[in-house]
Amino acid sequence: MPVMTPAELMVFLDREFPQAATAGMAIEHLDDRTIRVRLPTSERHLRPGGTVSGPTLVWLADVGFYLLILAQLGPVALAVTTNLNINFMRKPEATSLIGEGRLLKLGRSLAVGDFTIWNDGKSEPAAHVTMTYSIPPGSMPWAAVL
Repeated sequence: MPVMTPAELMVFLDREFPQAATAGMAIEHLDDRTIRVRLPTSERHLRPGGTVSGPTLVWLADVGFYLLILAQLGPVALAVTTNLNINFMRKPEATSLIGEGRLLKLGRSLAVGDFTIWNDGKSEPAAHVTMTYSIPPGSMPWAAVL
């Protein structure tokens, strides 16, 4: 069971990372191992040719997975990305992006997962991301009993 709700996560994001909170991303689903987020795209997300930029896709995956980790740990602002690999699979259209993240492992010091991004209404993904986050010491409430 997540320890933070989608509303609490968005308040935390707004307080700790206001530059991310203003992007319009919304959490559509959250449970122990998965998250689904939506990002409406606008002109600021586009690169020449009208496609959504790569940095926008990386940002969506990174922030979405960060929120999934925080949902399990609580408000740990210093959890940081240690590795992120993205495969751009299709040209993302200038429509809302849907991102789905999976937490594959949550350990004492690392969280590992993946994130897939689609255009809303499309069945084929635009990008697939694998990532690892470093968890600050003392952030795991159950680690002391292991």
